[in-house]
Parts: sequence; structure tokens; C-alpha cells
Amino acid sequence: MTITRTLVLRSAAALAVLMLASPSRPEAAPTTPPPAPAPAPAGNCKAYGGGKCCSPDVTLHLSKEDVYTACGKSEATFLGEVGSKDTCKYVFKIAGENEDSTYVQVYSPIAKEVLEKPTDPFMSFKKVGKVWVTDKAKSPKAQAQVAGSTGLYMAGRGYFVSIAASTKVCTKAQALQLAKAIK
Repeated sequence: MTITRTLVLRSAAALAVLMLASPSRPEAAPTTPPPAPAPAPAGNCKAYGGGKCCSPDVTLHLSKEDVYTACGKSEATFLGEVGSKDTCKYVFKIAGENEDSTYVQVYSPIAKEVLEKPTDPFMSFKKVGKVWVTDKAKSPKAQAQVAGSTGLYMAGRGYFVSIAASTKVCTKAQALQLAKAIK
């Protein structure tokens, strides 16, 4: 009987220790981290033709507002933007013109080696301020390209900015004003 009594007392003591060790109220459910915030809205992005909005990394070099100011355009003629990794194309509505040729396109990739001056075997460039601007075609085939758009190029540290501005959106004189806005 002493063995039984010892076992009962030890079991009772163990039970009491367990009861005292457990909390008197139920434990709260483990906290879950709050859900990730929704992506920020694209601001004043207006995507064109099912395209994506432009990356802020590209638009910081030339915003659509800069294009409005230099080229005499407005929100009323702006159809939208088409963005990709290193490119942003601003598309405009110009009466009587195909929308495929009424744009200002900004290309700004990250580059290990950046040329100080653009090199192109088909056209020459002249420097205006900090930006190189297409000047003349070196071949008859390139003449149509030079007549249809103005090329702008600016070297940066670890990147460059290249812009193709349709002459239907920006005249050559307006493109020179646009060159001043490139960052």
C-alpha cells in the first residue's frame, strides 16, 4: 500500500505542477504578419494600346510634362505611354497622322561603358549644350530617318539617355528645347 500511496502522491504532484505551469487563460493565436501593401498606383499613368506604364527609372530622364512644354503638346493630345524595361514611348494624337509615327521615345539602359558621343555610320551629330543632336544624314537611305525624327543623346555615369522624337510631335527647333529638359 505504501507503493500505491507513493505513486498516487507523485502522480498528484506531477498533475499539480502541470496545472500550475499552464496559463489560466487560453493562449492568443499566433500573430500573422500583416498583408503586404498593395502596389502604389501608377500615379498619372495612362497606358496606351494595352501596353504597360513606363518605369520611373526611365521617366526621370524625360517626363511627359517636359515633352508637353518643349513640343507644345498637352493632355488633350496625349494618347498614353508604352513602357518596357529601359524604354518609355509617349504617344500623341496628331490630326491626319498614323499613331505609330507620333511619339517621343526615351531609352535609358544601365551600361558599364558609356560613349561620350554617339556613333552612327549613317548620320552625323552636333553637340548642343550637354546633348548630342542628329545633324545630317550620311546616306540617302538615312535621309528619311533624319527627316522623320530627331535623335538626342546624353551620356551619364553608368547609363545614357537616347531619345527619338518624331518630327510630327516635335519640330527640330522644339527638339532642341526638349534637349534642355533631359536629365
